[in-house]
Amino acid sequence: MILRCIECGKEYDPKEVRYRCECGGLLEVLVDLDKAENVFNGKNITLWKYKSFIPAEKLVSLNEGGTPIYRLENLQEELGMKELYVKNEGANPTGSFKDRGMTVGVSKALELGISKVICASTGNTSASLAAYGAKANIKAYVLVPSGKIALGKLAQAIVYGARVVPVRGNFDDALRVVVEASKELGVYMLNSINPFRLEGQKTIAFEIFDQLGFVPDNVVLPVGNAGNISAIWKGFKELYNAGFIENLPRMIGIQAEGASPLAKAFKEGKPFEPVRNPETVATAIRIGNPANWPRAWRAVEESKGLLESVSDEEILNAQKLLASKEGIFVEPASASSLAGLIKLKELSRIEPDESYVLITTGHGLKDPNVIIENFKLPEPIEPSLEAFREVL
Repeated sequence: MILRCIECGKEYDPKEVRYRCECGGLLEVLVDLDKAENVFNGKNITLWKYKSFIPAEKLVSLNEGGTPIYRLENLQEELGMKELYVKNEGANPTGSFKDRGMTVGVSKALELGISKVICASTGNTSASLAAYGAKANIKAYVLVPSGKIALGKLAQAIVYGARVVPVRGNFDDALRVVVEASKELGVYMLNSINPFRLEGQKTIAFEIFDQLGFVPDNVVLPVGNAGNISAIWKGFKELYNAGFIENLPRMIGIQAEGASPLAKAFKEGKPFEPVRNPETVATAIRIGNPANWPRAWRAVEESKGLLESVSDEEILNAQKLLASKEGIFVEPASASSLAGLIKLKELSRIEPDESYVLITTGHGLKDPNVIIENFKLPEPIEPSLEAFREVL
């Protein structure tokens, strides 16, 4: 196992606490695939089932992974798609895919002998870091944009016992402070700049293959800080290079229009430029300067994939559609994957005869206020059968 810069190729000792190369490039973990075990039998699926691919000892776990994958039969028919699935990451212990990265990241912190962990977060990362910090019995610090975090997620971070620090500014401002603190104050940063975080998240790819028994033609997912799309692509590439699969999926990333620097650059064929003041109802992906954008760009290019953006209206419509047609309640950011699929099909940019797996990244109860604020209860009825008969 080594750490290698994705820009210049310089290699580092994985025992060194380092998040970027000296050239400024992001780092990736190279694992020894000769030691990878073929455990893909569709049984007993949990994250640590794939330990031969994971560059850390299992020191902290809340039984993450093993999230369900559903065939969306009703939506499949309604949208005219041949084969449509959803991988529901909201079923993880704290309700989001972030738990995958935290079980590995916090385990790595303990391996390195570090007793303080930190992250910047729009919500899900803070909840996950707080829970795994509590399980590991170490101190956790979470910096959140003041007034711009869903209350459900903030409540989690508080009850798990993390030190919650609001920052005047947006996510990008909070992350800048975290990066500086990780350099100067001896705290271990567990945002997705940390390459070991992504080593946990890549197991989504392993589970998709393990559960379906095949590799889908396309994987569609929300893009915020852009770590997940690159992590899942890395997982599929490792399966391919280990000789366990014969084909790779296209990676399709979806951003919210008000926070879509990657999609904008991709569609316009222009260089990446951050969005200074990102705004969207999808708080989990309200990020204007994704730290992992070079990794995400590479994943999309290598897979011959796509990047697209969707409006808040399209996101909320997709959230309601997934819940009312399939019984799956996800937070707004998660629904961007379905919103993006619908938009791309309408634009004839995807093939309806191919197979698609949507990744929904967080549970709907993470951000229920979006629903409640847009719903008005009907007037109460009298407590009688006659009154209810009128409702029917």
